[in-house]
Amino acid sequence: MSKLIDLSFSPEEYMMLPDITDSDEKDLRSSIAKVLRRTSLKPGSDYRIKKKSIDARRKSQLRICFKVELIDKPLDPKHHDFFVHDDSDINYYQKDAFPVVVGFGPAGIFAALYLAQKGMKPIIVERGFEVDQRIVDVLNHQNGKPINPASNIQFGEGGAGTFSDGKLYSGISDSRREIVLSTLIRYGAPREILYLNNPHVGTDRLRTVIPKIREEIIRLGGRFLFGRKLTEVQTENSSIKSIAHVCSISGQDEQRILCSHLILAIGHSARDTFKMLHASGIDMQSKPYAVGLRIEHLQSWINQAQYGPYASHPALGAAEYKLVSHHNLLRSAYTFCMCPGGYVIAASDTPGQVVTNGMSCYRRDAVNSNAAILVGVSSEDFDTDDALAGMYFQEMLEQKAFLLGGSQGYAPVQRVVDFLEGVPSNRCGEVEPSFLPGVTYTNLKELFPDSIYEGLREGIIQMGRKLDGFSHPDAMLTAVETRSSSPVRILRGDNFQSASCKGLYPCGEGAGYAGGIMSSAVDGLKCAEQIIMDISQVIE
Repeated sequence: MSKLIDLSFSPEEYMMLPDITDSDEKDLRSSIAKVLRRTSLKPGSDYRIKKKSIDARRKSQLRICFKVELIDKPLDPKHHDFFVHDDSDINYYQKDAFPVVVGFGPAGIFAALYLAQKGMKPIIVERGFEVDQRIVDVLNHQNGKPINPASNIQFGEGGAGTFSDGKLYSGISDSRREIVLSTLIRYGAPREILYLNNPHVGTDRLRTVIPKIREEIIRLGGRFLFGRKLTEVQTENSSIKSIAHVCSISGQDEQRILCSHLILAIGHSARDTFKMLHASGIDMQSKPYAVGLRIEHLQSWINQAQYGPYASHPALGAAEYKLVSHHNLLRSAYTFCMCPGGYVIAASDTPGQVVTNGMSCYRRDAVNSNAAILVGVSSEDFDTDDALAGMYFQEMLEQKAFLLGGSQGYAPVQRVVDFLEGVPSNRCGEVEPSFLPGVTYTNLKELFPDSIYEGLREGIIQMGRKLDGFSHPDAMLTAVETRSSSPVRILRGDNFQSASCKGLYPCGEGAGYAGGIMSSAVDGLKCAEQIIMDISQVIE
């Protein structure tokens, strides 16, 4: 039997807990255990922390809250740490059980790992490079060198999420979330992601976790082909037969892989692959998504707005927010991918475009915070009903942002006060833009159709009424945010296979079935489970 109990502490009480010395919480379990032994924990019983959150509804009486599960018997130590797959009775190793996974972002990572743990030998084809090389290429671009189309924020080991805040919260309630969290912990993520209300890993820690998962897949028999781009999906009788891939840099050295099971986890920015699949007759459709800007504030402003007198308390860390604005006549606006103590980064993958995203390290200790502020777009905004119309709309905005930024890879930026008045900016105020390699002060109204501009403008005004400082005159806007989700959906059935090609499993965010690290990883697990089921039926 078990029961849940609630514990709460003021920030001062929290810092006085045994073993709590700073915000790293190096031995939080020990601290909670000592509290429980004085109150609720009986000899021979055990506990686990289910949730940690901050209740700041009354800022002068802010509380750090825990939900703890008391269990009447000792837990197996592994249940404190991570989920371990039990694959002792499964081994599908055979000559034709080499499923191919294209893309090694969150969906591809967890699909490939699960397949490898179940005895298969997945072949992973990734157009980008390993994390270490990606870091070099991203830094080179931030220092003004030309972007590498094969290795950048979007493409490479870990996908776009490698250079993000590493958020792991999601609206999904799938039980596979525990597998994702516990697996990340097993390979080096902080244990607190199991119970934090809004867990994150941080880009710096993700960069060490992901290579360890790759090494485990290799140990289990998986094979990686980095720097190789998918260029053809060959079918026979409406079933996958083989794929072709080439060197991502030269476009040469075509090679083929025979396969009967292909997980297509390509991510939301693989536009050339979308075009190839569409031309090959793979069923897909345009889907709604959102576009907008990144808004930067001083993190101290957000801390003050959210925590009041406790704004700088070491027990709390950097404050977050999530805002929505509704209007009867204009497009609704919302914030997305808020990065406390982070940076606005250059997220394009092709010369001649400017794209933004947000990124934070684990400690979230940079001077600025940032978030996307977005409005929805749909088929009504596009000039055609083509399945790729939304993708072309993205490209149009990104090319306009490149021109507005001075055609050198700089991002166009504007102070909020000027954006609201529709006049150009010529300087920054208290908030210095963090985008590299540089910025150009301009009028972002020129970037968007009027209906999008008005929706963003009204959204900022309304959000400023909800969160003190959000519409501060010196808050900084950076353009353009277009990659919040995929502009297409590759159609699949209840069996996770393509509606037009048996053996092809559209997967994750790029295929239109997820949004963010957690939901993408869960979708990767679902597709891998389905492949195991399908292959086992063939074996039987």
